[in-house]
Amino acid sequence: MNAMRRTKAVYVISVAAELAGVHPQTLRIYERKGLVEPERTPGGSRRYSDDDLAILRRIQELTDDGLNLAGAKRVLELEERIARLEAELAELRVSAHEAVERTHRQYRRDLVPLSQEIALYGDAARLLRPDR
Repeated sequence: MNAMRRTKAVYVISVAAELAGVHPQTLRIYERKGLVEPERTPGGSRRYSDDDLAILRRIQELTDDGLNLAGAKRVLELEERIARLEAELAELRVSAHEAVERTHRQYRRDLVPLSQEIALYGDAARLLRPDR
């Protein structure tokens, strides 16, 4: 669930629970349900990061709005997926823009200046310029 973790996990369960406004047992339930994945110390103690706290607050918002934990989990998964897809789309836009720019530069190198004079060929030259 928490593949995009960016901050260091430093909060013990009691501090994380207090900061998130929930009981430590609630954090254990959230972990069992797969809503949050705290890091573990070598001794097995849970450690929560600022990103985990943001997720916990988001769970509170969702459950306050009437979602059950399964619904909250699904919303979190979808929000994470949307964030990944938006990042991928941004990368693709940059890549596409760079490809268009490279192509335009290539076209400019390949273009040969064309004389401004009109050149007539074949019968058109004889018909339009009878003096020749």
